[in-house]
Amino acid sequence: MKRYGIFGGTFNPPHIGHSILADDVREQLHLDKVIFIPSGKPPLKSEDEVASSKHRFNMAKIAFEKDEHFEVSDIEISNPREKSYTVNTLSKLRELYKENFVKLYLILGIDNLISFPDWKEPDKLFALSEVVIINRPGFLVRNAKPEFSEKVKFLNVPNLDISSSMIRDYVAHKKSIKYLVLPEVEKYIKENKLYLI
Repeated sequence: MKRYGIFGGTFNPPHIGHSILADDVREQLHLDKVIFIPSGKPPLKSEDEVASSKHRFNMAKIAFEKDEHFEVSDIEISNPREKSYTVNTLSKLRELYKENFVKLYLILGIDNLISFPDWKEPDKLFALSEVVIINRPGFLVRNAKPEFSEKVKFLNVPNLDISSSMIRDYVAHKKSIKYLVLPEVEKYIKENKLYLI
């Protein structure tokens, strides 16, 4: 049976922290690959906060697809009108892979686990995948509801204090993002004038 990690997010922009964490999880869980899924319309974020799905998808492909164990999927951005609910995406992936005997591992930061009460049908996620929670600086397990935290698999990963919001802020204030993103992603951001105030 194949084991696929599912790593969703806005990737606004994708940075080296995403790659480091995904590869760490892949090794710990012996995954065959990690599939990055840029969100189409994130239900908990306003559209003003997020670069267009086309730009985020392009950057994700640049950032991740050099690694043979990584893949980028357009399963969410190919439906621009509907909001990107994780439960719907996992259902589509289960349908897509039903002939191939694939087990899905949904990779989420602990901040997402804490916000599960705001998610659409969070209980269904456990029927569709194994839910894997990774640590993030500043978030504690005790702030998550036990009804969810008792069902997940916790993984300890490097505590990287790098965020897309920090990178957007650096770009807006003309600070260097060298080493935070791949040079090709930095070039894409500059050429497309993303995240400028």
